[in-house]
Amino acid sequence: MTTKLVIGLDGEGSGERALRFATDLANKIGDCELIVAYVIEWSPYSFQTAEENAERHKRREEEISTARERVVDPAVAQLTQSGMKATGVVRHGDVAHTLNSICEKEGGHQIIVCRSSEGGITKRIFGSSTVNLVMSATVPVTVIS
Repeated sequence: MTTKLVIGLDGEGSGERALRFATDLANKIGDCELIVAYVIEWSPYSFQTAEENAERHKRREEEISTARERVVDPAVAQLTQSGMKATGVVRHGDVAHTLNSICEKEGGHQIIVCRSSEGGITKRIFGSSTVNLVMSATVPVTVIS
């Protein structure tokens, strides 16, 4: 049985740490597929005119394309060049919920993310995507520091 690992990238150096950890783990597991995921934080709750919604949809598609080109495709290329089986996905939505949904849809066994180095009072009061993911995921979550 192939083990599927979902790697949540953030477009920062911390994503590289998550990729390295996932690669090491996949090498130890053997038969493993890596699913590189990037989630663009996006709220569906916005009251706008029809013209604003059309512009928003266009901007959303541009963001997906940019994230794929700059973050996901290079990571997938790096993994496949090292002999790994890897695919990529970019979605809009709540980070924790969307990563878990990707994992469920792809039949993933584990989610690997890197802890953000950002702090501040807002993060402590309202939590972070990583904390929300750990608390709500339906599979094990590994958080890399």
